[in-house]
This record gives sequence, structure tokens and C-alpha cells, in this order.
Amino acid sequence: MNKMAKKVIIYSMVGLLQCGLGVSVIEAAQRQPEPPSQEQGDDRHYQDQDREKRIQEENERHEREMRRHDHESEQEWHERQERERERHDRNLETIAGLVLAIIGNSNNN
Repeated sequence: MNKMAKKVIIYSMVGLLQCGLGVSVIEAAQRQPEPPSQEQGDDRHYQDQDREKRIQEENERHEREMRRHDHESEQEWHERQERERERHDRNLETIAGLVLAIIGNSNNN
């Protein structure tokens, strides 16, 4: 009798777990994501424009910095170019990271 009671309790718990999982799956399947509203579309458009503008400004600054200055030796120029390439890459990564963070926040709302 004791073994039988244990088996009934265990099988009942397993059955309840399966029902609970089934209900959550069914409920999740019924929910459909909302289409993006016009406001979200406008926000994305402005975010894209802002990102493009920031990237363009960074590229223009990078081009100016990569040119050789009149007073520089060739070695100084190459050293400065290497530092500028690293700075440029970091700035572009920062811009991309900010955009991803903004998009992630807008999707959570």
C-alpha cells in the first residue's frame, strides 16, 4: 500500500507538471507579437538617421586625422596613423553599441 501511494503521488505530480507546461505552451502560441506602431517606426527612422550622421562625422574626422601634418616626420606620421586607426575602430564600435542598446530598449517597451 505504501508503494502504491508513492506511485500515485509521483504520477499525479508528473501529470500536473505536464498540464502546466502544456497550458503555458498553448497560451504562448495564442499570443501574437504586435505589429510595430507608427511611432516605433518613426523612432527607428530617426535612430538610423542619427547613427548614419554619427558614422559620417566619425569618418570625416578620421580622414582629417589620417592626413600627414607639415611638421611631422614619416615615423611620427605612421605612429599617429596607428593610434588613429585604433581610436576610429573604438568609436565605430561605440556607435554600433549605442544603437544596439537603443534598439534593445525600444523592443522591451
